[in-house]
Amino acid sequence: MFEGNGDRFGWVDDPNGNSHLTIFVQGGRVLDTPSYPLLSGLREIAKVHDGDMRLTANQNLIIANVSPAQRPVITGLLDKYGISDSHRHSALRLNALSCVALPTCGLALAEAERYLPSLLTELEELIEHNGLRHDAITLRMTGCPNGCARPFLAEIGFVGRAPGRYNVYLGGGFAGQRLAKLYRDSVPADAIKPLLAPIIARYAQERNDGERFGDFCIRAGYVVATVQGADFHQNIHPDACAKTSNIESGKALP
Repeated sequence: MFEGNGDRFGWVDDPNGNSHLTIFVQGGRVLDTPSYPLLSGLREIAKVHDGDMRLTANQNLIIANVSPAQRPVITGLLDKYGISDSHRHSALRLNALSCVALPTCGLALAEAERYLPSLLTELEELIEHNGLRHDAITLRMTGCPNGCARPFLAEIGFVGRAPGRYNVYLGGGFAGQRLAKLYRDSVPADAIKPLLAPIIARYAQERNDGERFGDFCIRAGYVVATVQGADFHQNIHPDACAKTSNIESGKALP
């Protein structure tokens, strides 16, 4: 029986005696950086692993069906390449997705994969300040309205409108059970953090026990719940498509 639609990071043992390791892959991009040789490490693991590798719907990777005899070998390689702690991040980052967008996709109107990590770093400052490091919030970003990273199902969704500008959606269901609603139109990238700061602060202070961020955004009146697909574009917040001059000047909108 499924208890959620997220990934379980770290080692999981099955009844057959084998183990399965889910690795966090930011943006789904397997590559080497000077401080994190993920691609090289996975190549070395693939050379000795006699099980299989599986991709998840959340852009992560599972090293599956690791036998008891092989687990120490693979654990050694994980440690050698610094992959063992791949999931030691904030719950916000672990639950964030993006599409490839620019320069790979010709449909993209704005950045997504290359921009999201730096945006998450900015938002993590708010998360840490408000004591929410371990509280999962689903966040999705795409470079255009085609929505390949499922932003319309996210608790916080960003959809590219033009270079450096995004529509901001709020109120999706944490488990994907409810569509989000447009909260602000064409927000400049440098205005995203100040736009979300008061909402995140209120969530930390006023949420009910066990209340998810998307549910709070609806209860607090930031957006109206989308109860069926046909009303996705209805009951939009009156300020949703307002000009963003107040945001750009640093004045908080309701």
